Amino acid sequence: MTAMNSGRPLQYDPGQVLEATMQAFWRRGYEGTSLQHLLAATRLSKSSFYQAFGSKHDAFQRAIDHYVTGLTARLRDNLLSANSGWDFLRGLLLGAADEARTGSDPLGCMIVNVANEFSGRDPQVRAQISAGVKSVTQVLVAAVKRAQREGSVAATKDAQVLGRYLLSSLSGLRTMAKAGSSHRAIADVVEVILLALK
Repeated sequence: MTAMNSGRPLQYDPGQVLEATMQAFWRRGYEGTSLQHLLAATRLSKSSFYQAFGSKHDAFQRAIDHYVTGLTARLRDNLLSANSGWDFLRGLLLGAADEARTGSDPLGCMIVNVANEFSGRDPQVRAQISAGVKSVTQVLVAAVKRAQREGSVAATKDAQVLGRYLLSSLSGLRTMAKAGSSHRAIADVVEVILLALK
């Protein structure tokens, strides 16, 4: 991935530009996001965009990294501040149900969206998605282990397996929200998922 050119002073905030780029790709996908969409989202000229990213593909890869880094950091922070591991897990799953009643179109999980769009046809992107899945799963496993120590999740169950189960469940819930399922329908599924942890 191409680094930003350090020769000329930047006339924009790189962090804001990267966030806008991520939002554009998250909303439209790689193929559905044109250069014009990216220029409109970032408010950059074409030359500044290429100075910042090098190419659309490089911008996409950096957007994926930005998404994964931000998501993982938020999950870790939320786990640390949660009253219990169980509260964290329940809140995370119910958050997917909340997406169904925000009044806007849910975007789903960018990691899952990219995996579905690319289907393994780009080795670099596939490696990024694999690393992203691993990072998020690690946080979920940590939450399960905390909940096990606290007695709310069965200590006899494999925390690694439960972490992967929760990741797949969360992806499914967010896909349900994206597909238009109601908050009630998703919340009902959440309760079934939580029962499997007991």
